[in-house]
This record gives sequence, structure tokens and C-alpha cells, in this order.
Amino acid sequence: MTDITYVQGDITEQHVDAVVNAANSSLLGGGGVDGAIHRAGGPEILDACRELRASRFRDGLPAGQAVATTAGRLPARWVIHTVGPVWSAAEDRSALLASCYRESLRVADELGAATVAFPAVSTGVYRWPVEDGARIAVETVRSTDTAVREARFVLFNAPAYAAFTAQQP
Repeated sequence: MTDITYVQGDITEQHVDAVVNAANSSLLGGGGVDGAIHRAGGPEILDACRELRASRFRDGLPAGQAVATTAGRLPARWVIHTVGPVWSAAEDRSALLASCYRESLRVADELGAATVAFPAVSTGVYRWPVEDGARIAVETVRSTDTAVREARFVLFNAPAYAAFTAQQP
């Protein structure tokens, strides 16, 4: 069974096997968590992402999928990049958001990662309401069959931390 833990802090400082990046489909860096991971991890991450774009993901990484690269200078071994959906009031994209967490855990299992740090995927610039994003994230991780021992949600601010810790049974 996976232990779920919650931390308010900086995901780039987590000493875990894998850090999940809330990436954009280009995989070439951006703002928020994505930019922070690329800045802290250094050029090795961008180089690995460029290789993925030149081979497996010529059109970018589709929303709901995940892929791993080196973690560069981060205190983790790998970065698992996942692309969350942009929130929409007109269309339910919850299954895509849940897929981000499931696919990240699948990749973690392939890597042999026992500890994984997750951000609140899609709740920043992609405008997903944080309470709903927290519910989907925690329910998905709880219900996914994985060998990951610890799934750590690393929340950047107090409102996100409160929304995620409210999901505890």
C-alpha cells in the first residue's frame, strides 16, 4: 500500500526517487512547476526533453500521458513529466487529470521508483479548481495499483496544502 504524505514547500528540493513535473506538451520548459524544475535541474533535463521531442513525441506529449527523463541537478533520480488538462467549465476533463497521476505512477513503477513527489497538476496556470484537483489527485493515487511506497504531494502554498490535506480519510 502506498503511503500518501503532504508537504508545503518546493518540489525541486525533495529527496525522492522521482519528481513529477506538471509539464506543457512541448516538454521544453515553461512557468510554474515546469519552469522551476527546469531551472533547478539544469540543462540536462532540457536536453533529455529535446531528445524525446526529436524521437517519440514529435508533436509533443499528449495530456494525460507521462514520460521520464534524468533529474539533472535535482536531489531526485528522475523527473516524470506529465501534461495536465486545461480546466473547462464546458467539458469534464477529470479523466485526463486522473490519467496524469495514474500514468506517472506507471512510469515510476517501470523505473523502480519507491518515492515520488507530485505537484498539484493543472491547478496553476491551467486553472483547475484546487479543491477538485486535490480530490482527483488523492483518489487516483489511493486507487492505483503501484509499487510506489510513498506518494508525496508537495504543495507550493497554504491554500493548496489545505485542499490536499482535507482529502485525508
